[in-house]
Amino acid sequence: MINFDFLEQNLDTLRLQYLTAQPFPHLIIDDFCDEEKLNTAYSHIPELENKSRDYAFANNKFEKSNYKVICPELEELYTDLSSDRFNSILTYITNKKVFVDPKNHGGGLHQGKKNSFLDMHLDFNYHPIHKNWYRELNLLLYLNKDWKEEYKGHLKIKDLRTNDEAELAVPFNRLIIQQCGPYTLHGYDMTNFPEGRYRTSIATYAYQIHERLIEEPRTTDWFPKEDAPFLKKQLAKNYNFLVKTKNRFFGSGTAKNQ
Repeated sequence: MINFDFLEQNLDTLRLQYLTAQPFPHLIIDDFCDEEKLNTAYSHIPELENKSRDYAFANNKFEKSNYKVICPELEELYTDLSSDRFNSILTYITNKKVFVDPKNHGGGLHQGKKNSFLDMHLDFNYHPIHKNWYRELNLLLYLNKDWKEEYKGHLKIKDLRTNDEAELAVPFNRLIIQQCGPYTLHGYDMTNFPEGRYRTSIATYAYQIHERLIEEPRTTDWFPKEDAPFLKKQLAKNYNFLVKTKNRFFGSGTAKNQ
């Protein structure tokens, strides 16, 4: 499913592109999967009904964590993404010893329906179950057939240290590898997809094992737009505390998301 030969034949180029990208390390890989197999997988994807837990910070966003059960092609993709072969490729490109979470906690198939958006945010840094797994990478495979600029939904990334930012297009069969850190904001503005079409992606996460924690463990930190309602901004300021309090009493939804 994954075009391994292309990746392995271009490791040095991909590594240079990743490490030198601005505003922080990221990499765009087009034709990431075998086109025929990915088209078959796309044809089997249903309209999702499980609404995202992102609440006030996302609109009309749906997800399916265990997407590999949808069809054999998506199961092959899931297996390829969590393989030793792919982990070796990621390790070389990023110059860090990383590996994909084989259970893909918090990841999966995502659908943004009419007028969906996702506010700029920082993801959780340490794995909800494996407490010394530090989240190094987001791997976002886009499944937007015949995507056009006017459909919007570009992946927006921003460096909190410098306020430098970029917008990345999200066409079909494009993988974006994005560094995760305490300064790597990302999200997307409200979409304008045609009726019956959705902003569709598969999210996978890669980690590095830490012998000691280098950051205070956090949940998601949200950064609403400057013109966001006052209550939304106040909720964003206290979101980490509120989620940690909820998790203490009721457990982590991400950890439970098999």
